Amino acid sequence: MSVDPTIPAPVPTDFIRDIVATDIAASRYPKIVTRFPPEPNGYLHIGHAKSICLNFGIARENLGQCNLRMDDTNPAKEDIEYVDAIIADVKWLVAGWADHCLGFKPKGATATLGAVNGQPDYYLAPVPPSISSEPFFASDYFDQLYDYAITLIRKGQAYVCDLSPEDTEKYRGAPDHPGKDSPFRTRTVADNLNLFERMKAGEFPNGARSLRAKIDMASPNIWLRDPLLYRIRHTAHHHTGAKWCIYPLYDYAHCLSDYLEGITHSICTLEFVDHRPFYDWILESLGLPRALPHQYEFAKLNLGYTLVSKRKLLQLVNEKVVNSWDDPRMPTLSGLRRRGIPASAIRQFVTGIGVTKFDSLTEIAVFENAVRQELNATAQRRLGVLKPIKLVLSNLADDETVECTATNNPQDENPTVRSVMLTREIFIESEDFAEVPPPKYFRLKPGGEVRLKYACIIKLDEIVKDASGTITELRCTADLTTRSGQPNSDKKVKGTIHWVSASRCIDAEVRLYDRLFNVAEPAAQDDFLKVVNPNSLEVVTAKLEPSLANAKADDRFQFERLGYFALDKDSPEAGTGARLIFNRTITLRDTWAK
Repeated sequence: MSVDPTIPAPVPTDFIRDIVATDIAASRYPKIVTRFPPEPNGYLHIGHAKSICLNFGIARENLGQCNLRMDDTNPAKEDIEYVDAIIADVKWLVAGWADHCLGFKPKGATATLGAVNGQPDYYLAPVPPSISSEPFFASDYFDQLYDYAITLIRKGQAYVCDLSPEDTEKYRGAPDHPGKDSPFRTRTVADNLNLFERMKAGEFPNGARSLRAKIDMASPNIWLRDPLLYRIRHTAHHHTGAKWCIYPLYDYAHCLSDYLEGITHSICTLEFVDHRPFYDWILESLGLPRALPHQYEFAKLNLGYTLVSKRKLLQLVNEKVVNSWDDPRMPTLSGLRRRGIPASAIRQFVTGIGVTKFDSLTEIAVFENAVRQELNATAQRRLGVLKPIKLVLSNLADDETVECTATNNPQDENPTVRSVMLTREIFIESEDFAEVPPPKYFRLKPGGEVRLKYACIIKLDEIVKDASGTITELRCTADLTTRSGQPNSDKKVKGTIHWVSASRCIDAEVRLYDRLFNVAEPAAQDDFLKVVNPNSLEVVTAKLEPSLANAKADDRFQFERLGYFALDKDSPEAGTGARLIFNRTITLRDTWAK
């Protein structure tokens, strides 16, 4: 359901929203503008969802705007595949909730040089999503960032350094002792301008020179010890092509991209606390004419039994532990979407855990509970048997059918129903039968009775086996007087099991997914690959009621008594008769709680 953008949304409470509220009350900004700025070097994961929902949520609650920006300053690790995936994931997560706040730009648009109070001012005004076609890119601002670097050189606040990357790191020192000045720190402005221009022209090889800020090599904050602004990389860029062979460092590009887009609140995770003084130093050193953005930090999402490191997720893909970035076992947004988890459940989860300044581990059961709550309210009920065993109702004729009424959506105020046909031969779940039952076993057993859900009570009369002793079928008697509306419908038995008609079902491939790791903190292991759950995927050929032949990609189902399921993207088109593929999104209960 879409949201009316003119109506302010209910506002969660946290320290960042308190800051925004104070700024609004003081009329510090004409409009609240936030941003979500991933680097396109991998797919987004569940950890990113917290940042997306925080940034878009603040924009939504204050009738503002949230820009989607690719922080694409390192072309060696970035790819257009990741750009496309990020766009798709963000649009999916905010669709119908905050997509009216999504800041895009007209395709091909770039910032233009203007002037405010005699000062250079690059500003790309946000545009309405209705006329936009692509996200913002840090690389859109490479010309402006280069000019800003020239300004810093002319002011004596940046210099070209010839130290190798290894020596640069040695000169930086350590937290417990100061660094030492580069021997190239005292170059003249003219020399620095000349060398920086030659760097841009491609005259020097990778690593030969860099541009550094001139701050304080004795600063207790190691990030202020003459940090790098530019490095030489003779690498083509996915967005700018071969135009550049020098690329700005993230810390330099990020704050200026925020400024150029008119960002008011630059919200990031706690590891950037120590970077904030450099963020402020860049903006203040340039003497920029408009109001400056400010950086605020919050604790990232750490979820149990999950990895939120793009480097390690890439390792899982490259080493074929999973099939792809969107493998339903992956914590990527595309993997969660493919598994059948609704975007609304993810939003509910990350909103519910709150925003703090303290790192902690969130139990995965909290996330799974949010998914179950959402799907319990919205998923259509269907009958399916994952591991079938044949059952014959001996007192029904071969061609006899008994129409039964099943509920589609019991959580709705006005639930609807459908017909399912009981026939002489049906399938039940193999786990719902025990030849030698354990104590307190209330499903089908020799001489025992159970109720077939939506149908009637049956009694087991005979177990049929082949020559090898394998059970081939179960023979039962159906008491049709115990159906709904019949004289004995109120007869009580302790067990109720699900079933499908053998002659009126469809075969489907069902992929049973489980947690990818066996331990709560796989990232803390010396080798996280050693704690991969070997049972994270089981594939079965299931028997499903025929109505599922028309399932659609966005449909969500509860296979009664089994769990929640969704159609996989690899499934053939509905109605073609080819075997469909369903993914188990989640079990009905926490099977790990034991």
